[in-house]
Amino acid sequence: MFNKILIANRGEIALRIIRTCKEMGIKTVAVYSTADQSSLHVRFADEAVCIGPPASKDSYLKVPNLIAAAEITNADAIHPGYGFLSENADFSRICAEHDIKFIGASPEMINSMGDKASAKDTMKAAGVPVVPGSDGLLESAEQGKKLAVEIGYPVIIKATAGGGGRGMRIIKSDEEFENAWNSATAEAEAAFGNAGMYMEKFVVEPRHVEIQIAGDQSGKACHLSERDCSIQRRHQKLVEETPSPIMTPELREEMGMAAVRAAEAIGYEGVGTVEFLVDKYNKFYFMEMNTRIQVEHPITEEVTDFDLIKEQIKIAAGIAISGQNYTPNLYSMECRINAEDPAKGFRPSPGKITNLHIPGGHGVRVDSHIYAGYEIPPFYDSMIAKLIVTAQTREETLVRMKRALQEFVIEGIKTTIPFHIKLMDDENFKAGNFTTAFLDDFDFSDL
Repeated sequence: MFNKILIANRGEIALRIIRTCKEMGIKTVAVYSTADQSSLHVRFADEAVCIGPPASKDSYLKVPNLIAAAEITNADAIHPGYGFLSENADFSRICAEHDIKFIGASPEMINSMGDKASAKDTMKAAGVPVVPGSDGLLESAEQGKKLAVEIGYPVIIKATAGGGGRGMRIIKSDEEFENAWNSATAEAEAAFGNAGMYMEKFVVEPRHVEIQIAGDQSGKACHLSERDCSIQRRHQKLVEETPSPIMTPELREEMGMAAVRAAEAIGYEGVGTVEFLVDKYNKFYFMEMNTRIQVEHPITEEVTDFDLIKEQIKIAAGIAISGQNYTPNLYSMECRINAEDPAKGFRPSPGKITNLHIPGGHGVRVDSHIYAGYEIPPFYDSMIAKLIVTAQTREETLVRMKRALQEFVIEGIKTTIPFHIKLMDDENFKAGNFTTAFLDDFDFSDL
């Protein structure tokens, strides 16, 4: 087992990792930019190292600074959390070159899943259902048009190096194709330095359902059931829940084993998720694989009583997984609390928290790094807390979530709490009738 782990991240996920490390008897090193000097992850780690100025490119994304921090503190492993360098193959490789264990996937695994076109080919070969589309990258708009006619409109073009909805366009006809292609490739080139595009059949009325998986160094994998992440805005998740309202035992078995096949096909090491689109006929299609811990991992922990961060660390240390496939025996839901104004297009709302009350009670968990007097910096992701509630049924979970949201007081800034409260009262949401397009027609004006 590791003696000391450096956490190459910030905020709530850094604090989350520190907590598990303490329970495992492992020393921790926090890194921080000058903007994060007063963050709780810095306070609660055993050691802390400043790695640069506020901009991510000069601190949390600065690989030489992170390696230097690990070496001067004698850390024998680095946990990247999510975001930042968590799926960066070069960082994984450089850690290995410096005899520092990267708690995550190998460079080869990250590369094989990070490129969406090659990932799709890998999944097809493993017998995992994929959405009909291009074999690899498209060479031109004309080639794309021809293929779109063959597989039938609507289609969606996606940047192969994309994420967060950038470099992605839904196209409903030949007439729309040229403009959509030009804008998507330009956006992808600007955002990722890679204008490569591939195409898929656009799945009608999709749900976004992901399967949590874990794989050890022997190549053995298991799944820990599903999470429904369909409540999104501009492809950014806002609410996640497990079990999915559409799930049946048969569908869970089928999707779970497909995810295990996906993991074992690449000899996956670590925890990760295999993400699927599920259409209105309950047919599912591989979308992508995330080779890291997910923001929404706590809801899986709550319904399986399984510490996923601990599992990550054990796998990285060479300990075998149990091999057991898990089924939820409770219901759990997570609301992402962002420092944003939902009434104004979710505009970021950094600033000082003047007053704070964290909700509590049975079945309520809050993962956060904020406190009264904390200054939210404007340089990073706007998520400041995750509210997780767990109960015996989905109906009880919704009631508990609304109660906890109403008890959650954050003053001095705008947050997404009013949006979440309103969502809990929405009749379609309460009935489980929603798709990834649910918020397109949602009324944000009275928040």
